[in-house]
Amino acid sequence: MASLTSISQSHTLLKKPNFTPSIPHNLSSSFTPRGFLFSKTQSFKLPQMASRSYVVSASTTETPRKRYPGEAKGFVEEMRFVAMKLHTKEQAKEGEKEVKQPEEHSVRKWEPSIDGYLKFLVDSKLVYDTLESIIDKAAFPIYAEFRKTGLERSEKLAKDLQWFEEQGYAIPKPSSSGITYAEYLKEISDKDPQAFICHFYNTYFAHSAGGRMIGKKVAQQILNNRELEFYKWDGDLSQLLQNVRDKLNKVAKSWTRDEKNHCLEETEKSFKHSGEILRLILS
Repeated sequence: MASLTSISQSHTLLKKPNFTPSIPHNLSSSFTPRGFLFSKTQSFKLPQMASRSYVVSASTTETPRKRYPGEAKGFVEEMRFVAMKLHTKEQAKEGEKEVKQPEEHSVRKWEPSIDGYLKFLVDSKLVYDTLESIIDKAAFPIYAEFRKTGLERSEKLAKDLQWFEEQGYAIPKPSSSGITYAEYLKEISDKDPQAFICHFYNTYFAHSAGGRMIGKKVAQQILNNRELEFYKWDGDLSQLLQNVRDKLNKVAKSWTRDEKNHCLEETEKSFKHSGEILRLILS
């Protein structure tokens, strides 16, 4: 899940209230007329003087379209840039989020509980179940690009919850936070692929970064350093992530600029939902 404002330096949970990426919405999506150049030559005689030729030229060139932060490297870099801006300075040097609420401060005293962690794992599984089901059904063809990426977490979480149950722990039902997020993902996936892809990216990539750091902290404090399956991948994680970056960049090439901006603007909602689930660890 996305790392949280209150928990990790590398991945925050939440969004800047009233934050809107500074992205102009009146730009053309994919076409900008090219400039033109013309030249005109005119010969004429000055009185009482030898004939001379003068060249008069005029040219017009368009002002280059403003490039978005990260755009030169591909759309994934644009998404990463917007996500990092939703961190506070405490959490990332690129962060711009202003801390306005007490829960937005980094946690000074880290006290996870087994009960809270189980709530987090259960809600996480519901979200990953939903994401992976949506990808498999592929209401939009672009979703099929993200089948069997190696980043899937649902089966890993099922194994972890089974292990906890074998240790005698009662597995809770999903909380309202997980249920609400899962329903929202279903809703947007049927009608708004750009918004859905934003959640897909932030959920999987955040877990591979700040999520792993959180998992390590929890393991050290309450699990005798046991590494859960949730934090293991089959194969080289960096390569799996790069493969998905390439697919995301490929998909986004067919989007208009407005569609890309719409995807970026969904980042706040992604942080909000994932942050609510992440905070369950400390409940």
